[in-house]
Parts: sequence; structure tokens; C-alpha cells
Amino acid sequence: MRSLGKKYSNSEAVQKLMKYCAYQERCHQEVKNKLFDWGFKGEDIDDILVRLIDEDFINEERFARAFCRGKFRQKKWGRLKIIQGLKEKGISANLVKLALLEIEEDRYRANLKYLIQKKSSLLKEKDSYKRNHKLANYAISKGYEVDLVWDEIRNQIESN
Repeated sequence: MRSLGKKYSNSEAVQKLMKYCAYQERCHQEVKNKLFDWGFKGEDIDDILVRLIDEDFINEERFARAFCRGKFRQKKWGRLKIIQGLKEKGISANLVKLALLEIEEDRYRANLKYLIQKKSSLLKEKDSYKRNHKLANYAISKGYEVDLVWDEIRNQIESN
């Protein structure tokens, strides 16, 4: 059992969770985890979740879209890392596909170009083979597709 703090009544938990969800978009799993931490179980968790969903404090589609937009714009994550992040949050495959529509292809490629240029300016490696592999590994670790990464690296080589 993970109950670490004070035990809340159902109505106290709902009030606290309304504030928690109003502050930032949350998914079902994050709210469930919070309830587990507070010592709630089974039916109580389901009742609280239903109430939060009914009152539109939790909405998986809204969460998935906000997650996708935020990670893409702020952290410059690629699609693969965003998909993984959403799966870890328990978001369904259909909602993941819907969320990815938030990313415009032009912006996606511009982000990739920016990341590779920025990383390239920081690398001290002189050997072009090693340098390109470091650039590729970095962009791939940010969740960009391998073929797009290598296309962009080739484009930058040609433009120099």
C-alpha cells in the first residue's frame, strides 16, 4: 500500500482533484495514481473518476492533444517519443493518432532542422562520420524518425 499522507473523504478528494485537474490537463492514470497514493481503492476510485469525467475535469482526448502540443512545442519531441509518452499514460491508440494531428508537418521538419543545427553547433567532433552519427543519435533520441533524421543531415551537408 502506498498511502503516505492524510486520508481524505471522497468529497474532499474530489475537491482536491478538481483543483489538480484544473491546474493542468490530467489523464485517468495520473488521477488514479493520486487516489492510490491517498489510500483509495476499487469502487471509490471508480466513483470519483466518473464524477470528474462527468464534470469535464478529466478528458482523455483533451489531455492527449495538450500533451502532444506541449511536448512538441516546448521540448521539441518527435512523434515517436510523443507516442511512447502517451502510451505510458495509458492513452488509447485511437486517441494517440488523433493527438498527433496537432503537429503540422512543416513545423515538425522545422523543429528537426533546428535541433540538428543547434546540436551541430555544440559538437566539437571533427570527423564528419562520427559527427553525423552523433547528430543522428541525438535527433533519434528526441523521438524523430530515422529516415527523416538522415534526410535532414544529408540536406545540411549539401547546403554547406
